[in-house]
Amino acid sequence: MPHISATAAATPDKPAIIMGGSGEVITYRELDQRSNQVAQLFRSLGLKRGDHIGMMIENDRQFMDIVQGALRSGIIFTPVSTHLRKDETQYILENCQARLFIGSKQLSAVAEELLGEIPAITHFYMINGVAPGFSAWEEAIGEMPTTPIDDQSVGTPMLYSSGTTGQPKGVLSAIEAITDIDDVHPSLQAFAAVFGIDENTVYLSPAPLYHAAPMHYNNLVLAMAGTTVIMEKFDAEKALELIEKYGATHSQWVPIMLIRMLKLPEETRNAYDVSSMKVAIHAAAPCPVDIKQQMIDWWGEVIFEYYSGSEGSGMTIIDSASWLTHRGSVGPAIVGEIHICDDDGNELPQGEIGTIYFANGPQFKYHDEPEKTKKSYNAQGWSTLGDVGYVDEDNFLYLTDRKNFMIISGGVNVYPQEIENLLITHPKVADVAVFGVPNEEFGEEVKAVVQPADWAHATENVAHELIEWCKQHLSHIKVPRSVDFMKELPRMENGKLYKRHLADAYKSSDH
Repeated sequence: MPHISATAAATPDKPAIIMGGSGEVITYRELDQRSNQVAQLFRSLGLKRGDHIGMMIENDRQFMDIVQGALRSGIIFTPVSTHLRKDETQYILENCQARLFIGSKQLSAVAEELLGEIPAITHFYMINGVAPGFSAWEEAIGEMPTTPIDDQSVGTPMLYSSGTTGQPKGVLSAIEAITDIDDVHPSLQAFAAVFGIDENTVYLSPAPLYHAAPMHYNNLVLAMAGTTVIMEKFDAEKALELIEKYGATHSQWVPIMLIRMLKLPEETRNAYDVSSMKVAIHAAAPCPVDIKQQMIDWWGEVIFEYYSGSEGSGMTIIDSASWLTHRGSVGPAIVGEIHICDDDGNELPQGEIGTIYFANGPQFKYHDEPEKTKKSYNAQGWSTLGDVGYVDEDNFLYLTDRKNFMIISGGVNVYPQEIENLLITHPKVADVAVFGVPNEEFGEEVKAVVQPADWAHATENVAHELIEWCKQHLSHIKVPRSVDFMKELPRMENGKLYKRHLADAYKSSDH
């Protein structure tokens, strides 16, 4: 498989990246040179193989410059969600031991709050403008040579979960296994083979690049000498326009995007030719069966789905034809072997619901979190993401719950414990339960049920106050959309909350 430098040498003017909104084209020659400059800057700052950097950047063409520079200089890079606030971002940057941070002027409010807060970070840069205390990234890069560094080696991302019990977990893949920048990780090679990604691929990327799947797919397409079309921000009609304009052959979505495209007026949907699409992949959240059926009816049997996690310890995949005979399934395992176990670790037969484990898959660990890593493995050495489901007679997996109380809103994992831990510290809150309730557009939304310290506080004004308070401390996706009050939350004598019963009552009622 060619590295971008080989593609640049063979076809220097071929588009590597096209920005969907602006139409800016970055050729392979330009990407090769810019990524060399990034690698040169890292070395000039004393960063060596295995060092960490952090970045909080929106979908911008410089995002991929930085990623490709890290990938050819052995740097471990952590893209941070652009929705996180100061405390959440600081925790990630401290946990990954970043030595350099690159922010965006557009997101400078959070970036500026980090100055002086993380002693390990000795270099602060900003793209598309400069805030006080930051150096201009473009100026620093412009001073660097466009030739390769002398000690090129493969870097890797370290991505973070959305955070359980208040703090996210970093998943670091071993980079010792691959050192030659011309090599591609075996799992990515498998994706290229399964989905037919090659030099003729035109990949539409509608999602934020800090998410695992969009970043990995863009890098894979570039490693295969294809072209990626990156949307600065998702828009349903614009996505259809770009498919037609560039003859996109591959794409990757979360269900909310499919829903928004399907909700366009029929005449709008029918105005665009999407027949070039060969493989449309969706993941990250359960897709309603009816939505998936409508997409297959519209685009044809080009819809693929997979189930996995950043941990990479197991994976299932299903194409449209198999889904039509196993509606609602996420497919059989292609990485690891599926086992369904009860709470005591006993393996369950087909059709019975339990925790999903993968055996004989790649091992993983959470960065600097040995206890969390240990809890993800059982006595047999099988690993779990904490999700719940069952297998049928064909060993096709069906998800019945995505972690015990995890909320998935618009494809983003939200963990109630973090929100509960914050709300319980508010002086007007005596007890609180947070869970997901159905939302037609986003799948689920965050609901908080509060036991007030004084029942006189059970008012709309206090509910609004609590929501606004959450907005000051949490990224917007985690903020409750609504707050209800209850005189006493249902707890067992040992203090355990009957949250599942409470959540089920809300889902089955008109609350």
